[in-house]
Amino acid sequence: MSSNVLARFSRRMATVTLSLMIVMLLLNALLWLYPELARPDGWGLGFALTERQLSHIADAAAHFAWWQTLGGIVLSSIPLLALAAGLDHLRRLFQRYAQGEYFARDTAVLLGKVGRAVALWVLLDFLCEPLLSLWLTQQAPVGERLVTVSITAASFVALFLAACIAVIARILAQASEVDRENRTFI
Repeated sequence: MSSNVLARFSRRMATVTLSLMIVMLLLNALLWLYPELARPDGWGLGFALTERQLSHIADAAAHFAWWQTLGGIVLSSIPLLALAAGLDHLRRLFQRYAQGEYFARDTAVLLGKVGRAVALWVLLDFLCEPLLSLWLTQQAPVGERLVTVSITAASFVALFLAACIAVIARILAQASEVDRENRTFI
């Protein structure tokens, strides 16, 4: 692939990544405002924590008080903000690649931040789920309040990918050092 094609592709990927960040956060808020979109027998939309919570209570969620809906948006957005931060690092990485900075130390650092953000997303998703389930059921009668905790296969896959990204980032950091040393000899 020529460098012009690669630069163009990297710029497009940076734009797609930014779009993904925006759509992900907006969709999360939209699902809390219109929970019927999350019903499995309807649109079945959802993402991570919001999907797990709303898919079973979409009918009840339509009758939440405004403060309960706002709390749902905030609590379910916390892990997504960590993921969005990782996607922002990925976007900046693509922008660097578009400028031809393939072996710069900064690109390896950005890739490492992507891996850490994905791992943080999984951790925050795990921690926020019990808080969100308590928040949503606090008005329920005693005996009907819930605390939910989920560990899904997707969480393990995301953690594995985060670890792989972290290792690749270290390899790229080493490659940037070798590249820098080779440039001093020329």
